[in-house]
Amino acid sequence: MLRRREAAKYVRDSWGVPCAEKTLAKLAVVGGGPVFRRYGSIPLYETEALDEWVLSKLSRPVRSTSELGGTGRE
Repeated sequence: MLRRREAAKYVRDSWGVPCAEKTLAKLAVVGGGPVFRRYGSIPLYETEALDEWVLSKLSRPVRSTSELGGTGRE
């Protein structure tokens, strides 16, 4: 289980995509972020949940942006 700072670093290092601790904090409030648990007031993230979240944001492999249509995540 990773604390928020470690979770953001894990996403950056493992996937090469930008991820900030503050972004995870905001998404924990408004929704749309990775699944997490709390230990008291401490949010904890499992690496599997972080991996699933990143994969849900990635588009399918394409050779051209025109293959993606309007959303970019088809």
